[in-house]
Amino acid sequence: MPHLFHACPTFIPAGSETRTAGLINAFGDEFRHTIVVMDGRMDARALLSGAQVDFPPTPKKAGTLATVPRMRALLKSAAPDLVLTYNFGAFDTLLAARSLGLPVIHHEDGFHPDEAGGFKRRRVWLRRAFLPGTFRVVVISELLKKVALEVWRLAPRKLEFIPNGIEAEGFPARDGNAELRRELGIPERAVVVGTVGHMRPEKNVPRLLTAIGRLVPGLDIHVVVLGDGQERERIAALAAAPPLAGRVHLVGYQGDPRPYYRMMDVFALTSDTEQMPISLLEAMACGLPVVATNVGDVRAMLPGEQAAFLALPGGEPCVEALATGFRRLAEDPELRARLGAKNLGRVRTLYSKEGMLRAYGKLYRAALLPVPGA
Repeated sequence: MPHLFHACPTFIPAGSETRTAGLINAFGDEFRHTIVVMDGRMDARALLSGAQVDFPPTPKKAGTLATVPRMRALLKSAAPDLVLTYNFGAFDTLLAARSLGLPVIHHEDGFHPDEAGGFKRRRVWLRRAFLPGTFRVVVISELLKKVALEVWRLAPRKLEFIPNGIEAEGFPARDGNAELRRELGIPERAVVVGTVGHMRPEKNVPRLLTAIGRLVPGLDIHVVVLGDGQERERIAALAAAPPLAGRVHLVGYQGDPRPYYRMMDVFALTSDTEQMPISLLEAMACGLPVVATNVGDVRAMLPGEQAAFLALPGGEPCVEALATGFRRLAEDPELRARLGAKNLGRVRTLYSKEGMLRAYGKLYRAALLPVPGA
C-alpha cells in the first residue's frame, strides 16, 4: 500500500484541511497516510474516517536551518513513497524531502494575511528556486495559477489546476429551518445573513457586522456566524453592542453546517483574501444568493448576475457596497430566489466533488509510478 506523507502548517477544520480530510476518506484503503502538523493543532482529525492515518509528534519548528534537518530525520524514519506539502508553512518539509530525493507534490491554497497587499520577496525567491524540483504544484484558483506562472515563474508543465469541488446533491435547499430559528431566537420572517469560516483576521467578520449594522433597525435582519478562532472575542464584543445586540448569533464551529445553510436567506463572504472558498460552494449548493468581497476567484465562481453584489475590499466604499447588496436582497425575495437558483445550477455544473477526486487521484498515482531508467 503506497504511503503518503502530508505536511500541513495546521490541521484545523478550514478549507485546505477539510479538503485533505475528504480526499483521504475517499481514497479509503488505497493509500496509508502520515500527517505531520507544524503547529500541532489537529482539530480536523475528527473529520477522518475509514483510512489508515498516523499522526507522529511534530518536530519543534525553529527556523528553516533547524527545522529542515528535523524534517529530514522524520522523513527518513517514515520512508514515504510520496510527500505532499501544503502552502508556504510546510516549505521546510518540501526542502527536506527534495534533499532526500523524495517525490513531492506541493499544494497552494492562498497567501498569508501579510501578503494580501503584496508578495514577500523571500517567499517568492524560495518558490522560484525549489518548486521546479517538485513533481507538480497544485493550485485551486485561476488567480493562483496566474501567480504561479508569472510571479513564481513556474513552467506550465509543472502546474496542475484543480478547483475545489463538493457533492452539491448532499446539500438541501434553503427552507428557513423554522426549528433551528426557534432555538436561536430568530423570528420566522426575519432575513438571515450567514457566514461560515474560521475566525481569522483576514476573514474580516467585523466588516460584515459593520455593514449589517447600517440596516437596522429599519430591517428585521439577523446574522449567523459559523466558526471559531482568534477573532471570536473581538467579534462577540461587536455583536453585543448596539445596534446589533440580539441580532448576531455566534454558533461556533459546526461539523455539519447544512442545517444552518438551510436557515439562511443570504450568504456573506467579507474576506480580505480568498482563493476558492469551499463555504461559498456549499452556500451555492443550498441555492443561496451571495453578497461578497471580490477576492480570489469569487467573481469567476459566481454567475454573471451576481457581479452586482460584489465589492472590492478596503475602506468605507466596500462597507457601503456590501450594505447596499444586503439591503437589495433583504427587500426582494424574488431576487433572492432567482440568484439562488443560478448559483445552484453553476455549482452543480462546474464544481463537482467527483471531478475533483478524479483529478487528485490521477495526479497522486502518476507521481507514484516508477521513474524510467531508475
